Amino acid sequence: MINRQQYLDFLIKLKDKKIIKVVTGIRRCGKSTLFELYKKYLLDNGVKKDQIINLNFENPSDMKFSDWHELYDYLENKLLKNKMNYIFLDEVQIVSCFEKAIDGLFIKDNVDLYITGSNSYMLSGELATYLTGRYMQIHMLPLSFKEYYEANNCNNELKAYQDYIEDGGFPYLINLNNDKDLIRNYLDGIFNTVLIKDVIYRNNIKDVMILDSTIKFIFDNIGNLVSTNKITNALNSNERKISVNTIENYLSNLIDSYIIYKATRYDIKGKEYLKTGDKYYLCDLGLRKYLLGEVRDNGSILENIIYLELKRRNYEIYIGKYENKEIDFVVKNNDGLKYIQVSLSVRDEETLKRELTPLEEIKDNYPKYIITLDYDTLNHNGIKQISAIDFLLGRIDI
Repeated sequence: MINRQQYLDFLIKLKDKKIIKVVTGIRRCGKSTLFELYKKYLLDNGVKKDQIINLNFENPSDMKFSDWHELYDYLENKLLKNKMNYIFLDEVQIVSCFEKAIDGLFIKDNVDLYITGSNSYMLSGELATYLTGRYMQIHMLPLSFKEYYEANNCNNELKAYQDYIEDGGFPYLINLNNDKDLIRNYLDGIFNTVLIKDVIYRNNIKDVMILDSTIKFIFDNIGNLVSTNKITNALNSNERKISVNTIENYLSNLIDSYIIYKATRYDIKGKEYLKTGDKYYLCDLGLRKYLLGEVRDNGSILENIIYLELKRRNYEIYIGKYENKEIDFVVKNNDGLKYIQVSLSVRDEETLKRELTPLEEIKDNYPKYIITLDYDTLNHNGIKQISAIDFLLGRIDI
């Protein structure tokens, strides 16, 4: 098992706290393994085996509850009195009205509750109504480049980066020994499982071909400003009849399944969030290679990788607009704003000027960065240029 320390530390901090721990993320990103790592931590730190109750609802032997009543009764009968009970429920959204069972367990003083889910539905609707203010979410992504690099015992950073953007970061791929046929088959299984279970089946989608075209359009346009009108017009140009509402619904379904993420625009000068011209990024670049074939447009791919890394570091991420110029990322945390441009290389003078100009025109004092694949650490009149590899491997922070 790959040690997902960032996520493990989060659970350790919340141990025995009166709050439900909800782990979300695309299928096969490592949620179940995280639970195994955390259960080992518990056992190594004084918790007895009979204090841990585990159900994985993707395991047929655990899919024995017809409704939430049966689930609740089963778990209540397993609880040890006068001891803390650690309950792990993996993919619990499969159980009808599961949130009622969660609510009933939460009020017990001797229950510490952990649940996972592979789509955002479990954090909306009834669950939000029942458990508002009672849960804390940790959102998992596939392996970061640093995790991938260390798990593969790599010694060539640029070669490892190339493999990473082609194969992706789903943890089990480490076991496939870089066999491209096996990797493609594994990604095919993930993609189709997410598509069928979390998108098509859950949303009762009838026109699968239109959904497939929408996905390919988004995968092919990562890092580009995209509107639902633009997608609709592109697909309608192929003599199809598609409405804007249909595309909006499909995009929402894909976001809910965690296969894509949306970054909205922020007007830096006007200090307001804009309603048009979003960008979309993939949860994992291996899926792009699987669906579209040969890796191309490496600038957009690097931008996608940096977006995911910023997300791992818990930044709020927006696309910046300053008058008629674009800033790749405006990110926000407790320290304030930061402005980031991403480029494959800025060793060409014209490219450097193009990346610097929008940042130079912003007159506030928030930090400004250019992140590139160049192994250069420079300062351009206060604008810091850093290496993407150093940033991704944790040698440089922003």
